[in-house]
Amino acid sequence: MQPRGAVALTALLADDEQLALDDLAFLLRDHPDVEVVGVASNGLQAVDLIEDLEPDVVFLDVQMPGLDGIGVIRRVRDTPGHLPYFVLSTAYEQYAVAAFQLEALDYLLKPVEKDRLAATVARAQKWLTERQKAVPAEPAPAAKPALQRTKVLVRAHGRNFIVDTSEIVYATIDDGLISVVTTQMEGVSNYRTIEELQSNLDTDSFWRVHRSYLVNIHRIREVIPWFKSSFQLRMDDKKQTEIPVSRVQTKRLRALLKL
Repeated sequence: MQPRGAVALTALLADDEQLALDDLAFLLRDHPDVEVVGVASNGLQAVDLIEDLEPDVVFLDVQMPGLDGIGVIRRVRDTPGHLPYFVLSTAYEQYAVAAFQLEALDYLLKPVEKDRLAATVARAQKWLTERQKAVPAEPAPAAKPALQRTKVLVRAHGRNFIVDTSEIVYATIDDGLISVVTTQMEGVSNYRTIEELQSNLDTDSFWRVHRSYLVNIHRIREVIPWFKSSFQLRMDDKKQTEIPVSRVQTKRLRALLKL
């Protein structure tokens, strides 16, 4: 049982053995300050959930199909964005050296013991507290550029369309390609990055809610609670696309919409 006042943690569990997942989830029930926000059954799914959920701590099985635990750490560490506290778990002690070479912050042997898990949770809480203290104060909003575009070019069906920025619902990037979705159509932008596109738009209207998504706040149709501490946005496009809000941006969402 965690002491009162301990920092809260969000956790992702990744293991291809359901029994191991169930056992770890059961043991974590003794830690009320730990909230399990997601479960993955393979390494590739774990990478996607880390990006979407931005958990504080990730418990990873070493041997998983598709991408093993060490591969997950390498993939996440090589990608700009959220970096959680990694804990590798396995029945084989020889993986410990590789784990610490990759700067996995802890290592659990299966079957996981209650006392050892408690020590791991305490280390993760200490790590998160120290990281939060090290984060600099949020800078003042950058001044708006002198010229903000009211029209952008969107390529679709072999044609180049000029779109009013007020009609843009959201933009997203995948494999270096930026897709722009408007109220009437979907196409591809000639901007190279989300940051470059955002810098040319009205900063009061366009908000980077997730590292892969830029949304027009005037085109948000619904705010959907997602797990216990995060939200999704249902947008005003034809598909009513649901877009995740990163944990970092959740505070701004609450302030913006008085949640």
